[in-house]
Amino acid sequence: MVGEQPSRAPASVDDALAELEGRDAPARLHARDPSLWSDDPTTQAAIADRLGWLDAAVPQDERTERVRAVAADALAAGLDHAVLAGMGGSSLAPEVFAGVLAAGARATALTVLDSTHPRAVLDALEGPDPRRTLVIISSKSGTTEETAAFESRARRLLPGGDHLVAVTDPGTELDQRARSYRDCLCNPPDIGGRYSALSYFGMLPAALLGVDVAAVHARAAGMLGRCGPDGPAADNPAGVLAAWIAGHARVGQDKLTLLTHPALAPLGDWVEQLVAESLGKDGTGVVPVVGEPAGPPDAYGDDRAFVELRLAGQGAPGAAALADAGRAVLVLDMPQRLDLGAEFVRWEAATALAGALLGVNPFDEPNVAESKANTRAILDEVTAGGALAVPEEGDVQGLVNQVGAGDYLSLQAYLPPLDEAHEALRRMRVLVRDRLRVATTAGFGPRFLHSTGQLHKGGPDSVVALQVVDTTLWDGGDGVGIPDRGYDFATLLRAQAAGDLRSLREHGRRVSQVGVDGVAGLVGLVNVVDEATTPGRRRTRE
Repeated sequence: MVGEQPSRAPASVDDALAELEGRDAPARLHARDPSLWSDDPTTQAAIADRLGWLDAAVPQDERTERVRAVAADALAAGLDHAVLAGMGGSSLAPEVFAGVLAAGARATALTVLDSTHPRAVLDALEGPDPRRTLVIISSKSGTTEETAAFESRARRLLPGGDHLVAVTDPGTELDQRARSYRDCLCNPPDIGGRYSALSYFGMLPAALLGVDVAAVHARAAGMLGRCGPDGPAADNPAGVLAAWIAGHARVGQDKLTLLTHPALAPLGDWVEQLVAESLGKDGTGVVPVVGEPAGPPDAYGDDRAFVELRLAGQGAPGAAALADAGRAVLVLDMPQRLDLGAEFVRWEAATALAGALLGVNPFDEPNVAESKANTRAILDEVTAGGALAVPEEGDVQGLVNQVGAGDYLSLQAYLPPLDEAHEALRRMRVLVRDRLRVATTAGFGPRFLHSTGQLHKGGPDSVVALQVVDTTLWDGGDGVGIPDRGYDFATLLRAQAAGDLRSLREHGRRVSQVGVDGVAGLVGLVNVVDEATTPGRRRTRE
């Protein structure tokens, strides 16, 4: 249930609630009225084609049986390990199901592959016993660069198609190729990637994990009803959250900081994509801050808005201290883990309503294609005989000096997402937050390009980005080839880093690239950040 709205919230939150009420926004959302977000007929038509997630939130008997049948068939064939090969909306919800709800003695183990780093590709596709592995090729468009590369590698490793299942929109190139695969599930095409958690993209992996998908849908439907068109916005769980997000953002508190019960931590990455990609455009945006370790109240700047996600009444670390110190914290409580479906719906509807309040279209991603185009151009240059530039010797101290009040530091690591790398990023985030009192985000490339990448280019000019690349990939071919392409995974990852760096600079963002010697070098970079943020060394920009 939604916690009571704290009295310490700014008046802008009440104003936002009143605006939702005055615009009849919840009812218009459920009526699928695209004029809630735009007056332009072309934009309205595009929005109308992205509202199928409202249908996905209700019980789907036929689709439930479909995913259960695929899961049962795989287990019967001895395929008790699955690799989900996909990016962004295709991979994040399955990761949440694996982290929060995986259960069942006969459940399939699940590995999510959403990194093009050759180490990650090898670990995911060639680490398990291929005779017991099912690979799910998951892509709405069927042409996602990374997913297509994973598919090519998987087809070479597992010929014949018996170990492959596809999830895509009907009529895509992937749909055509998958006619020779074990199975292909075609998703309703009017569901955008980041709103697809309760469709085949999320529910097939959930079924493979042994999740009670019917129960998840039942809880989702219950939340959809509570977020429905009747009643005041103040009693609408999505309306309350939307007003909290947009109301705070309107007064400069646009760093939406999610504090979660430890068991619900995987949900944060899914929320991050949903909020960042939906609301970060046209020079505005909300910066979701997830996975940042809890700190003392005085470690946070005045640009924060806090949401605490509890499990069965059990709170998140650090949330009580913030409330006691006078910070406004919105409390959301998941009574049980199966209420994950309800939480998906709450955040989807709230993000859609927040988009209406902030004046942006929450269903497009206009800047995502820029980095993709730059990457494609760089890969074309390489296949034509060109060479990728060597990593830059970035000035960490100079970048840190540019960080000011209201900014956030984005750590972007083009390295394998190993535990040591996660820990190094965590330590850097704590140093920056505690010493500079600014928000921090962290992501592994190219995964974050399908999540916060839209916000970095299309959102406000408050991002300060430190791009960290793996210099070990410049030592020649990595041996992890991509069939039918003139480059390997190392080259693809390097091109993606270079392409996004080019895009960030084209938008005039403050960014520095630094090369490190693998994960060990990233661990060493902690000391560099420590020194750069030491009081007395940093010179703030005027």
